[in-house]
Amino acid sequence: MTHPLIPQIIDLAKPLAQELNLELVEVVFQTNKNPPILKINVRNYSKDTSLEDCEQMSRNLEEKLDQAMIIPGAYVLEVSSPGISSILTTDREFISFKGFPVIVETVSPFKNRQQWSGRLQGRDEESIFINQKGKIMTIPRKLIAKVEIDERP
Repeated sequence: MTHPLIPQIIDLAKPLAQELNLELVEVVFQTNKNPPILKINVRNYSKDTSLEDCEQMSRNLEEKLDQAMIIPGAYVLEVSSPGISSILTTDREFISFKGFPVIVETVSPFKNRQQWSGRLQGRDEESIFINQKGKIMTIPRKLIAKVEIDERP
């Protein structure tokens, strides 16, 4: 369940992230901790997210949160990079992980199967392309449930 303050926090954080060329990836408020922890994940649009990106976002957001006084009492603010997710969603991830082994799951059977594995070749507006032992498999994007890095040995 999302904490009720999350929408207000996002409204404050999103423009700050954009000013720094950052994408606001995730906001989590852990109120079961003492003091509560506000975790913000950001990603740099144009390069690897640096410690400086996180520090600047932290400083700017802390100031805005303190001015807005929407979080009562003490809290800990943690701003970090989301790291590498095994599920690919963005164009940048599909470019970065070209050639990596992936598992593609479809929402309904495609050519009598709902799971495909191979090396990622890319995607366009219509399809995902994977290499299966030298043969390129084209899977329609409208059927894709998820594409994830295959971490099996």
